[in-house]
Amino acid sequence: MHRAAFAFAGLKGDYQAVRVPPADLGAAIAELRQAGILGANLSLPHKETALPYLDSLTPAARAIGAVNTIISGEGRLAGDNTDAPGFLAALADAALTPDGAAVVLGAGGAARAAVWALRSQGREVWVVNRTLAKAERLTADLGGVPAHLSEVKWSAAGLIVNASSAGLNAPEESPLPDFDFSGVPTSALVYDMVYKPAETRLMRDAQAAGLRAENGLGMLAHQARLAFLAWTAADVPVRVFLEALKAAQPAPQTPDLHRSAQHG
Repeated sequence: MHRAAFAFAGLKGDYQAVRVPPADLGAAIAELRQAGILGANLSLPHKETALPYLDSLTPAARAIGAVNTIISGEGRLAGDNTDAPGFLAALADAALTPDGAAVVLGAGGAARAAVWALRSQGREVWVVNRTLAKAERLTADLGGVPAHLSEVKWSAAGLIVNASSAGLNAPEESPLPDFDFSGVPTSALVYDMVYKPAETRLMRDAQAAGLRAENGLGMLAHQARLAFLAWTAADVPVRVFLEALKAAQPAPQTPDLHRSAQHG
């Protein structure tokens, strides 16, 4: 995506994927201070643990408590969160404006972005996570209701968001295995932030029950566009990112850190 954006904008630059073990995160982030490095993207498990290594945070990143974009300049590093606006833009792009409460599955960095974005719309949010204590920490920070699956008011749900890693590169894995969707309104939308595979088990199960389902490709493109804008000030249309994604061949498992650099 970002290489396509560099080409579209007429800029000389590159974007590299780098796998970073948690123990090496601080050193990897420190390398971003070098001249010529524009910044980086972070994926799990680094979106929350990266915060102490940064010099500043945007208001959104500070409120969410997670960073997916780092902007480098003059030896300083700023953390931003483009996941939240990217998520909302993807829903709007696809004319997906579900009513009712939202159920967010997961309590990591992506879930924090989703909850913050949905709460900013004034929406009631339920947070379900394998470890209830982590869901409680998230909702204490951002609002919402932490709950076990059995406690969610499914009849009021207009949106179900998978913000966990369940299903990532594993088509038969689901955050709601054997879930009975009959208690969910058929007007509800299931939004799976997973974009690889393009159709997850969660999506198939939801569609079989008559619900709409969407994968996370649009969110991926929108958050990338906003990150590229922050790095370069070049406002590249989101279609450039989407076309690059759709044209790409299957890639290895999502790495932990992606680094962007501009040359010349």
